[in-house]
Amino acid sequence: MPEFLSLRSASPGAEVAAFRERLRPRQAVGEVVAPILAAVRAEGDAALLRYTEQLDGVRLSPEDLRLSPEPMAAAWGRLPAEQRRHLRSAGKAIREFHRQSRPRGWATRNADGLRVGEKFDPLRRVGLYIPGGQVPLVSTVLMTAIPAQVAGVASIAVCTPPGPDGKVSPGLLAAFHALGLREVYRVGGAQAVAALAYGTATVPPVDLVAGPGNAYVTEGKRQLFGRVGVDLLPGPSEVMVVADDDSDPDWVAADLLAQAEHGSGEEKLYAVLPDRKYWRRVESALRRRIPELPNRDTVENTVERRLLVGTGREDDAIVAFANAVAPEHLELLLPTARATRLTRRITTAGAILQGPNSPTVLGDFVAGPSHTLPTDGTGRFSGGLQVTTFLRRTSVVRSSPAANRRLQPVVETLAALERLPAHRDSLRARTGTGEEEAP
Repeated sequence: MPEFLSLRSASPGAEVAAFRERLRPRQAVGEVVAPILAAVRAEGDAALLRYTEQLDGVRLSPEDLRLSPEPMAAAWGRLPAEQRRHLRSAGKAIREFHRQSRPRGWATRNADGLRVGEKFDPLRRVGLYIPGGQVPLVSTVLMTAIPAQVAGVASIAVCTPPGPDGKVSPGLLAAFHALGLREVYRVGGAQAVAALAYGTATVPPVDLVAGPGNAYVTEGKRQLFGRVGVDLLPGPSEVMVVADDDSDPDWVAADLLAQAEHGSGEEKLYAVLPDRKYWRRVESALRRRIPELPNRDTVENTVERRLLVGTGREDDAIVAFANAVAPEHLELLLPTARATRLTRRITTAGAILQGPNSPTVLGDFVAGPSHTLPTDGTGRFSGGLQVTTFLRRTSVVRSSPAANRRLQPVVETLAALERLPAHRDSLRARTGTGEEEAP
């Protein structure tokens, strides 16, 4: 049975925090991850192979870690022509979206006569983590690699876990080939993040690690931040579906299940429904749909244990609840005008899908924005993966003798307030004024 919350609650943030706390794993993930990272740093490939056998049940040799291009090309060749066409179509939409959002450098002369501006340079080398296993996320290949390519990153390394047979999903292999990704490693989990951060004999280190993963991958990124850059800390998927009395309860059920079927059992589901009576209609649709899913036991457990339903109709209460949750995906299954009004007021969602005809799957697969988005409340301060994730911004300043003389009084004041005479003198040396004063 899901948990229920009246949206008239005075403290939705506290209720949401308590819900999340109840769902946290009992074993501290950080205590599991820390020794893995340390072992990879100390032992390199030997630790990668040991953890791959221990955690994935796959025994590999050092030569097996990096995939050759041939199986990737072969997998692409075996895809039906229609599937190849559809992958290209999705890739084109994603590439066009990120081209629009790529920042351009600029320069101008300000009121004080300084030439100021910004430039944006691609990172030298990045690592992408692509979840595999039971749910090989082919779309994540597109959603992470294409923004990096649009940014101009020259060197892209990919890590993805092997399946029980030691192989990588044909769909993933085909997507790697389609995007021209040639440096692919058969390793997953926190050990993959460590390899990308520290480097091993087989895996050269990178400057930034991007891409979603399970709790252990996310914790690895958290612990290694500073040694290596990270995009964000996206955890297991989550969705919030907002419905009114006229929304189709079957659509609400279908969209909740679309997130639950990721299969980790750690997904979080949120719904805003008019009342308990409407919930019973959604529940009926869920019971009808769940038996049709291949991982129905995991999905059913997620719906029963990891769903928080807020009941209410008022916009103010919906906005307060949504901003407290900061959902990864927010579906507003409402008339367009109301959905647009709420969009202006909800400021923490990773992605907002407006109207009843905009399920999350469109954002996950084909709309264009990356589906690597903030989860577990981190949308309060973070956005999703984008082309700027793979760019370094550098400010550029150029002055002149006239500008220096004009700015000297301001510099002198700030240097005095901060008790930094050498700062003051570095400008005096250029203007040749004020040097007769005592330091």
